[in-house]
Amino acid sequence: MSLLDDARDVRENAYAPYSNFAVGAAIKTAQGTVFKGINVENVAYPEGTCAEAGAIAAMCAVGEREIVEIAVIADAPAPVPPCGGCRQKIAEFAGADVVVTMGTMDGQTLTMTVAELLPGRFTADHMAKS
Repeated sequence: MSLLDDARDVRENAYAPYSNFAVGAAIKTAQGTVFKGINVENVAYPEGTCAEAGAIAAMCAVGEREIVEIAVIADAPAPVPPCGGCRQKIAEFAGADVVVTMGTMDGQTLTMTVAELLPGRFTADHMAKS
């Protein structure tokens, strides 16, 4: 099973009663563990939380900190990239060369690296003084 298949499977559990836009994400860590996430909406916060953020939170909850691969899937006309906030979260835990595969339910895919998704990303190096 591919990481995109993992994201597709978990997408079925998304809770999106307001947007009807279900998203699934799966991340693989350096230890080989796969964490999955879904978007979750609610009446007070209808835009909801992101699938990628949920997967990253699950990863951090067990003490893992290094992402080596990411997959995101939605039922959209074209592959949907992670939102800006999730891109920054991803950049916190993934190297610039980590591959992010974005897919649609009808089989389209787009693959980019973290650096391509978020050029000029903020890193800890920005806080270092010479």
